Amino acid sequence: MTRVLVTTTSLQDIPGPHHDKLAAAGLELVRERGPLPESKMLELAGSFDAFLCGDDAITRAVIEKSLPRLRIIAKYGIGVDKIDVACATEKNIPVLFTPGVNHTTVAEHCFGLMLCLTKHFVAEINYTRAGQWKRLTGNELFGKTLGIVGLGRIGKEMVIRANAFGMPCVAYDVYWDDKFAAAHNVKRAEKLDDLIKEADVISLHTNLTAETNEMINARTIGLMKKGTMLINCGRGELVKNSDVLVGLESGQLGGYGADVLDVEPPPADHPLLKAKNCIITPHVASRTVESVQRQAGMAVDNLLLALRGEKPLAQVNKVPIPAPR
Repeated sequence: MTRVLVTTTSLQDIPGPHHDKLAAAGLELVRERGPLPESKMLELAGSFDAFLCGDDAITRAVIEKSLPRLRIIAKYGIGVDKIDVACATEKNIPVLFTPGVNHTTVAEHCFGLMLCLTKHFVAEINYTRAGQWKRLTGNELFGKTLGIVGLGRIGKEMVIRANAFGMPCVAYDVYWDDKFAAAHNVKRAEKLDDLIKEADVISLHTNLTAETNEMINARTIGLMKKGTMLINCGRGELVKNSDVLVGLESGQLGGYGADVLDVEPPPADHPLLKAKNCIITPHVASRTVESVQRQAGMAVDNLLLALRGEKPLAQVNKVPIPAPR
């Protein structure tokens, strides 16, 4: 029987037709609560035909230990920085993913973080619950310039919502969409530094690469207007935590709203958990009933198609789909 390791928790927890598809496929499903570190993946590796994974550490060591049985890696989600795609490609293992399923809900979450920071929602709610009628003075988003780093699917959804809020947009992306930018009045920043200097709010929507790792650091924070607000629903490693902390303490950063951290779940002493003007949510920006059902449906369809030797809906690397066993 085909054996599949299922690690993504939202796929497991949220009801939807993807459960029926998996049940009807006659697979042996082994369920774990991810994201799993490399050590746990190494314990499990070697006895599965496929991984239906989230942000688990699928390193070269894990892939090599999984051979020769492993045939498919089906990612539930878009980011594949936790998967050694180069190694998978070298070993002729298809890596599948689910683009285009969660961009609307992630953009909504980003605006939720913005509103929480500008309107002091968390502090006001906590004061009121504690019996204190303490009224803080917030700020408007209207008229503030939104800087979007990465004008992909999520970045474009940010623009659409920013237009509704009356926020001018400036964006930086190597792959520029002239048609979209013209239709939605998006100013192009030729350099990242130009965007950082101009924006009142900066939202990160770029992939994690060697170039983007800790792209928000002491130098780039120093270029910002004093009080700039930073939103990160991309990857925790896009920012240097210690420099963000200094920026928040000094007021150079007016607030940091993030749905991602460099370590998830974070240790109790993670420096950002109790930082000034900082809101952290537990990597749930894409976790709505609607988006989970879309994402899980596509991930499961990818997996089942590939196991049958058919072309999946979306594939990261260019290797052939193996013949069914």
